[in-house]
Order: sequence, then C-alpha cells, then structure tokens
Amino acid sequence: MSNLHRRTVLTGSAAAVFGAPAIAKAQNVNDWPKGPVRIIVPFPPGGSTDPVARIIQAKLTDQTGWQVIVDNKPGGASVVGASIAAKSPPDGQTWMVTFDSHILNPAFAPSIPYKDSELLNVMLIGRTPQVIAAHPDRPYKTFAETAADAKARPEKVTFGVLGGSQALVLATLINKENALKINLIPYKGGGPLVQDLLGGVTDIGISSLASFSPHIRAGKIRPIAVTGEARTPALPDTPTLIEQKVKAFPSYSWWGVYAPAGVPRPIVDRMHAEITKAVRTADVTQKFQDQFNMEIMTTSPEDFAAYQKSEQERWFKVIKENDIKGD
Repeated sequence: MSNLHRRTVLTGSAAAVFGAPAIAKAQNVNDWPKGPVRIIVPFPPGGSTDPVARIIQAKLTDQTGWQVIVDNKPGGASVVGASIAAKSPPDGQTWMVTFDSHILNPAFAPSIPYKDSELLNVMLIGRTPQVIAAHPDRPYKTFAETAADAKARPEKVTFGVLGGSQALVLATLINKENALKINLIPYKGGGPLVQDLLGGVTDIGISSLASFSPHIRAGKIRPIAVTGEARTPALPDTPTLIEQKVKAFPSYSWWGVYAPAGVPRPIVDRMHAEITKAVRTADVTQKFQDQFNMEIMTTSPEDFAAYQKSEQERWFKVIKENDIKGD
C-alpha cells in the first residue's frame, strides 16, 4: 500500500486520458452535472459495495443538491456493471463504485467485454485488511498453528475462500510459498462462505474484516491472522501473517471509484473533491469505521492508477504461475 504514497507521477496512459480532451472540455465543468448523476454498483444489494455507494449517495445529495442515483448492475463477478460503466458517455454523468476483485477480472476472464483502459481511476475510497478466522471448535489460535497442522496432515485442513477473488490468490500463494497443502474450498458468494465457517464445514476461512467482525464479536469464529502490513486497531491482539513468519504479500479489501475514460479532468477533480468531502465528514467516516472497519484513503487518480497497476502486476503473476481459475 505504500505505493499509494510514493507514486505520484502521472503515468503515460493517465496523461493521455487527462490531457488534450480535458483541456478542450474544461469549460463544461460549469454546466455539470446535466441531470441525474448515476453511480453504478456492479454487485447486487447487500455485501459491502452497495451500502458504501448508498452512504456516499446520500451525503453527495445533501451537500450538493444533485440528484444522485445508485444503479445496481450485478453479474459476472462485476463484469456486467463495469462494462456498462466503461461504455457510458464520458460526460461525467456516470461513475462506478466497486470492490477490489474488479481489478482481477482481466486475469480470470481475458475475454471480458471492456478494457482496463476504458475505465478511469478516480479514487481509492478506503481499505480494510482481510482476516483469517477459525471455527471455535478447532484448536488453532494462530495461522502458524494451522500451517503446522497442514504440514502434518496434507490436504486435510480446509480453507474457505471466495472464488475469483484476491483472497483465493492470496491463499494459493500462501500454500505455494510456505510448502503447505491446505485444501482450498472456493465459494461463489461471501454469504455461503461465512455460513459454512460458522457451521464448522470448513476449518478456517478468509474474508474482509467488515464481513467477519460481527461473528468475531459474538465469539462464533476466532481470528487467527490479519493480512495487512500491521495489526489493525479493530483486532489489536491478532497478529499479521508477516509477524507469524508466513510468506505472503500484504493484502487488503478496498473500495474505489471509476469513471468512463475521457471524462474531462475538471469534472473528475470536482467529483473527487465532493466524494472526499463526503467520506471525510465525521458521520460518514464513523459509519464506514463502524460498518466496515474502513481506513479512509481518498487517494488521487494518479495514485489509485499506480496502485492498481502494482496490484495487478503482483496478483496476475500468481494467477498465471498457478493457473488459478476464477470459478
């Protein structure tokens, strides 16, 4: 995540998007928006992305007077909604709020109907570490203990992961880099994954801190590792994978904003400023912390583009080398 802070130079592709077209259309910002502002969410209601978008929608409407509409376009692990956003006119009327799995789609499904270059990185809203948790009946207090058991009993320890996700790639990397044979069980949705972990169908599972927190507080699952660079204040007693000498990359769940490529830079800057103001308002920040344990980021378009590039280089390599499938 340090790349977010180090890389501030405008990349060539971003310069092309923000260059001449933005200058030519700069005067249009005074006439924008022209009608309702649409925020596409490429997932169904529920989960985390939809409420994140709706909290932002309400605050944007309150602070600007704009008519802001959240438009759920689920399907294809966010491919359907992302394709609609990418093909929308670059007039600043259409935006997209999505989740970290979005950037893995080109690796899992090379034939998707849009290109990354058709979507403009606007901002990273915030992030939260992922959590690895165990069913309370299992003996594991740390992931290191799980790894030791997995070495003693190859393929016997079961690990619930969301299919086509960063968590699946991370779990595969952990197996490979630590010479483990943990049995990865892919799920098509976060709900079934959580239910099977709660029911003891799987020994351990991985999800966002936002997803697991209610069950951790209720004592129904036990956190055994967090995937960030440092411990999270929400789970101060739970060590990172790095602390446990587990070989892996730091990993976070995150939420970001995109727009169709070609939206004039003055409009992008205005939307960025309004969303930043919205999410850094005390009540919204508190909601994001309470509901999602979110660390607010509000990065620049350039830093978000650089972060996406570095994350794709990192995870695409793991996907290719291990022939990981998205389904």
